[in-house]
Amino acid sequence: MQKEWYVVNTYSGHENKVKEKLEMRANSMGLEDYIFRVVVPEEKVVDDKGKEKTKKMFPGYILVEMVMTDEAWFIVRNTPGVTGFIGSSGKGAKPFPLTPAEVDKILGSMGMSRLDIENELKVDEMVKVVEGPFANMFGKIKSVDLENAKLEVALDLFGQETMVELGINEIEKA
Repeated sequence: MQKEWYVVNTYSGHENKVKEKLEMRANSMGLEDYIFRVVVPEEKVVDDKGKEKTKKMFPGYILVEMVMTDEAWFIVRNTPGVTGFIGSSGKGAKPFPLTPAEVDKILGSMGMSRLDIENELKVDEMVKVVEGPFANMFGKIKSVDLENAKLEVALDLFGQETMVELGINEIEKA
């Protein structure tokens, strides 16, 4: 199974508390290999008086990057403050994950990436291109530019290895 992003419904105003509790529960129950990142989608806005404030993009919701196992699903669902997953029909049905494009849009507006560039993407690993003219092609990472969130990937074009620069939002791990 692979890790994917899910939307979790919480009590409005309790998003940060739920994030802390969920991270603590994942650590104490040894589920760090199943529950990875918990994000409260926020954006910076300037109010009428010119002060910069942090505003929740989706009040009452958090994003959880996880592998959807029965145990991980149970832990998230039963964290205090969580009312359920979005994309589940209920009655014990597992929810549907967000698409990579949806995750890229939300995390990108926060200056984050769906992929943990430093830990997940290494030279000589295979990736799949998901956007642009090279969509659905596979290639090997040749270099990683952490600062600009860019990768140099070698793709097989017409039987010849061709170097292409891609943004982090254009690929996923193969």
